[in-house]
Amino acid sequence: MGEKEKKETDWLRELCGDDAKLYDFLARNLYVHPLAAISKESLEILIEEAERESINIENYQKAMSKYRLVVDKAIFEATQHQEEWGRYIKLIQDVTVKTSQATEKVKEKAEKEGLNDRAASLGRRVEDDRFMSERTEDVIKVASLYYNERLESHGTEESRKAREKARREDQRREEREEKPEEKKDKKRQKERTEKRHEDEREEKLEDEREEDRGEARREKILETRRQEDRTTV
Repeated sequence: MGEKEKKETDWLRELCGDDAKLYDFLARNLYVHPLAAISKESLEILIEEAERESINIENYQKAMSKYRLVVDKAIFEATQHQEEWGRYIKLIQDVTVKTSQATEKVKEKAEKEGLNDRAASLGRRVEDDRFMSERTEDVIKVASLYYNERLESHGTEESRKAREKARREDQRREEREEKPEEKKDKKRQKERTEKRHEDEREEKLEDEREEDRGEARREKILETRRQEDRTTV
């Protein structure tokens, strides 16, 4: 596991606090890069596709996979629309039941074919579905904190890449526009080198400042969550 992956794992563990079961579930079901991982199709289309596959017993494997896409999408959308949590919770619970039913059918088929490891894996998925159904609100609450912070981090990373790209383009443009006599000018070359180093130092400082802001943001989120937990108790 790389340093970045470990950092995200630790962050999720902090969000879950002492709830080991919730952490174990979310560590296997949330995405570090949700914008890239979660389907771009609408929930309506995903549900329609899953329902269509579930009609035929031969397509239960596809139905199971598509229902899981629906759940992933619904969790993410719920994190972006807190005012509609009630609707998303009901949707997720309804779809989770259908996911579990399709998974049970695929599991039965695997058992008949003697695919014990496959059947055991599917059994664990059924347990995950049960957990999802029972703890939907808790899942969405932590997912909301995790995903929204990940989106903030994604924006920071995109800004960093944009700065780096702009710096490289400026350097290439200067090199193209440089006159032949300037290339022989040692003073000019020294100035350009110093400017490049200064730009790189400033970029590094900005990266460090953004990292500090990210750490402060996470600590604020954790403190708010701790206060909510104390209020609940």
